[in-house]
Amino acid sequence: MTVAARASTLFADVDAECIPDAPIGQQTWFKIGGRADVLVIPRTIDALATIVSRLSRDGLPMRVLGAGANLLVDDDGIDGVVLSLSAKAFSAMDVERGGANSLIRVGAGKDLFTLLNELARSGLAGLNQLAGIPGSVGGAIRMNAGGHFGDTAQAVQSVEMILPSGAKATFLKDALHFNYRHSGLPAGIVTSATFHVDPTDPTLVRQKHAEIFSWKKSRQPFRENSAGCMYKNPIDRATLERVSAGKLIDSAGLKGLAVGGASVSAHHANFFVVQAGALASDVAQLSEVVSDRVFDHCGIRLEREVVFWKRGGDE
Repeated sequence: MTVAARASTLFADVDAECIPDAPIGQQTWFKIGGRADVLVIPRTIDALATIVSRLSRDGLPMRVLGAGANLLVDDDGIDGVVLSLSAKAFSAMDVERGGANSLIRVGAGKDLFTLLNELARSGLAGLNQLAGIPGSVGGAIRMNAGGHFGDTAQAVQSVEMILPSGAKATFLKDALHFNYRHSGLPAGIVTSATFHVDPTDPTLVRQKHAEIFSWKKSRQPFRENSAGCMYKNPIDRATLERVSAGKLIDSAGLKGLAVGGASVSAHHANFFVVQAGALASDVAQLSEVVSDRVFDHCGIRLEREVVFWKRGGDE
């Protein structure tokens, strides 16, 4: 029995949609890569809990597809079940206004661009640092997404998850030990997060977002197919300080370096961009070449920030 047929049987009584042979590569920011054996879209949190518990029980591989940022799908596709939190149940936002103690609770499937626009209209600051960062709320929590202006963790109050058993759990920020591109979350799936926000003049929030977008557009290849920063900023062992991966790649003379249809951006060296006809294998090979050449140049080994999904085990 195929994975798709098995999933259809396994979740026949669950409020979810099962899509066999789903073209998920096209749903990533790179817009390249293969297909998933089956894409499952639960319509409720209870349905997600049931799905997760059954997949864990049966030992089936399980991945979560967010907004498709920071992700490369192998040309040969991926095995197991891919879960999508694209249903409305996972994108709701509730606001609890209380002056300086105001909170928002946001579903993990909420797109960050959409969330920031809604917060600006509502005059709620606190997540301005995420302006211009691609992805979903769940992905931002899981990897503690951030950049020059700050990270996700600084606004987090708590995170709600479905654990592999199907149980629901809530974790307060202090229990998660957030740090650079790391959340400390246990295994499971983020379903929502609660953030601290500050009510203010909507015009001021929009202005701040515009300033951050302007700064990023002047430094990053916004108009090209990319997946955000390819590598994490590494720690220089000599200084014990984080250094810019982009500057290391640039100093190694690698801007514009290409493999097939993938190349190091001439605009920002920590971004890989792809042309029409590019393969996921082009990106993967380019990432190895760049990592090796930077190591040869300065002795620092770069660690990828972009996740590579492939059959038999992810990188």
